[in-house]
Order: sequence, then C-alpha cells, then structure tokens
Amino acid sequence: MRSEPSRSVRRKITPTRESKPALVVGSNRSTLGERVYQQLRHEIIHGVFQSGEAINEKVLAKRYRGSRTPVREAVMRLQQENLLRLVPNKGYFVSHLTIHELNEMYEYRSELEGFSAEMAARRWTSLSLVEKLAALAHPQYRTDDRASYEHFIEADTEFHIGIAQLTRNRLVVRAVADVRCQMERIMFAAIDIGYYGEVPAREHTEILEAIRRRDAAAARKLMYDHIVGSKDKVLRLASGSSSLS
Repeated sequence: MRSEPSRSVRRKITPTRESKPALVVGSNRSTLGERVYQQLRHEIIHGVFQSGEAINEKVLAKRYRGSRTPVREAVMRLQQENLLRLVPNKGYFVSHLTIHELNEMYEYRSELEGFSAEMAARRWTSLSLVEKLAALAHPQYRTDDRASYEHFIEADTEFHIGIAQLTRNRLVVRAVADVRCQMERIMFAAIDIGYYGEVPAREHTEILEAIRRRDAAAARKLMYDHIVGSKDKVLRLASGSSSLS
C-alpha cells in the first residue's frame, strides 16, 4: 500500500463463499436478525467479503436463508460499527481502511485501552477472570498452520476485551470490543501476504501483572506502549505492501 490517505487497505484473497451454520439460537425475528448479523460480521472480518465489495440484500437473504428484513437490520448495525458504509443511491459496501484511518484507529486504541488497563488495575475484583487472562497472555501458533493463527487472533481479542471487563464499565467494554473488529480485519488481512505478526506474550504478561498488583500508572503505560508498538509494525506493513492496496 502507498502512504497516500486516499488509498485503502485491501485484501487479496480467494475465500470459499459458503455460509456458516446459525450462530445464535433463540426466538424468531430477533434470533434471525442476530444470526444474520453475526454471520455477516464474521465473514467481513475474516475477508470473505473484501474491502469495497457491494453488499446485496437479496443475495444475502438467500445466502443466510432468511428474508431481507433481518439482512437490512444487520447491515445497519454493521454500518454503525464502521464495517459497512452506505453510498447514497448505490447501497452498502464493505468499508476500506485507509492509512489515515489506521492512524486514527491506533491513536484511539492507545488512549482507550491505556485507560482500560488503568481502570482495570484500580477496580478489578474477579480473580477467576484475572487467572483466565493469565492463560490467554501466552498464545501460541505455527506459521504453517492458518487455523492456529486464527485461534491466536481470537485469544488476543479475548485478552484485550477481558481487561476491559475488569473495569466493570460497560461502555469501556463496548468501545474496546468495537475497535477490535477493525484490528481483527487487519490481522486476517496480514495472513494473506504471509505476515503472522509477533506473539506478544511478554507484553501481555507485564500488563496483566501491573493490573494484578494494582499499579494503575504502570498498567496504562504498558498498554499504551504495547499498542503504539503494534501501530508502527502495521503501518510499515501497510505502506510497503502492494498486496494490501
């Protein structure tokens, strides 16, 4: 990708376009709408639908074995999460991530998740969640095994959202979960150019230890540095790779 703000972060993939089974079980309309939302969200994040691709309600209704009403509800929710964008008189398209937007996202993440770690250190009460995060802080994967890396991405997301849950603030949890959607898109996109990233076990462990001992200032700084370091790697990758443009 070139560094001009007008260029977008794209993925070059050849996905298998088969819909997944229902992800949510429950009552009628709300259940169907949630299922479509979860499936479409999953497939956008995993790159089944590429950046800039049009989203056709009729096609999606057939794909997910539903009507156009739950599809319409799902795309509106995904627009709010910045995974889809509405172009007047044309319809919905999968959102691009430009270099400028990447910079904005990392600026936002570093402050948001730094605050999340600080509040977690001040407020945590769940020892069981802290112990769960300690296990998640040591993810492993093999570069010759995409499935193992996908599991790593899921564990990384669970770790960051878990720290937000320690704050006991629902708005912080929601904000961190929303921004992780875009992070997962970036991480899945990187797989397709052979970049698997680094295992952040040491950094995660240091952040969690600061939280455990209730050192709020250290927790905030460690999380901030962790995210800024990730930003530098991602921007170098995005700027230097034509496969992401």
